[in-house]
Formats: sequence, C-alpha cells, structure tokens
Amino acid sequence: MKLKDYSREELEMMSYAELASIVLNDSKKKMKIAEIFQKIAKALGLTDAEYEDRISEFFEVVSTNKLFTILPQGYCDLKTRHNTKVVMDDEDEEVNSEEEIEEEIEDEEDDEDIFYEDNEDDDIADDDLQDFVVIDEDEANS
Repeated sequence: MKLKDYSREELEMMSYAELASIVLNDSKKKMKIAEIFQKIAKALGLTDAEYEDRISEFFEVVSTNKLFTILPQGYCDLKTRHNTKVVMDDEDEEVNSEEEIEEEIEDEEDDEDIFYEDNEDDDIADDDLQDFVVIDEDEANS
C-alpha cells in the first residue's frame, strides 16, 4: 500500500519507521532521507516549522532502526535490498606471542600513569589546616 491509501488518522498512529518503510517500498529504490521525510510530512499535513522540528527525530529513527541502511551521500534504503558482506583481513587475525602481549601490557600501564605525578610536596599536611575554620551562611552574612 502507498501512503495515500491510508487515512490521516492511520498515518498519525504509525511510527516513523513504518512510514519510511511504506515510502521506500512504494518507490522501489533508494531515496534521500530528506526526500522520504518530505513525503511523510506531506501525508501528515505537517507545516514547515513542524517539518524542521521533527526531521532530526526522523533521521535518528531511520539511522538506528535495523530495517534501514544508511548509504553514502544522504541516501537510505531498506536493508533487505542490500547484501551485507563482511570481509575479514588475515592481518587482523595475527596471533601475538606471550612476549609481545607482556610488552603491550607494560606499555599500557606506563600510559596510564602519564598524567599522574607522585609529588609529596603538593599534599596538604594537617599542620596547614590548623587555622582552617568552617562557618555557616548565617555567620558569613552577619
């Protein structure tokens, strides 16, 4: 079915994912995300201000919903129309020796301490706090 086959009330009850799916099924091709939302906005009777307010929410739904795939140059399409190919590079599967692993752990430990300096002179001694007094707000305002 096409968007025009639904009543406005039915369209308002649908999610953005359902609406986008209908538009993409009807077009039978990839479309720009803004173009998809323009069709939805027109079917819902949204004003320009409402369109501007809601397009970011629509983009978030389309980009996080598993029904869709985001393509280069702002295009979107149904994931079912695209094959997902996973390519594994043999270099990624390189096995490190125990010695290399130990060296990596040592390097990581050294990196963790890069911003930490153990300087005892910066520590505040109890003697430095002997004249420190805490007062209430009421006392400060009097």
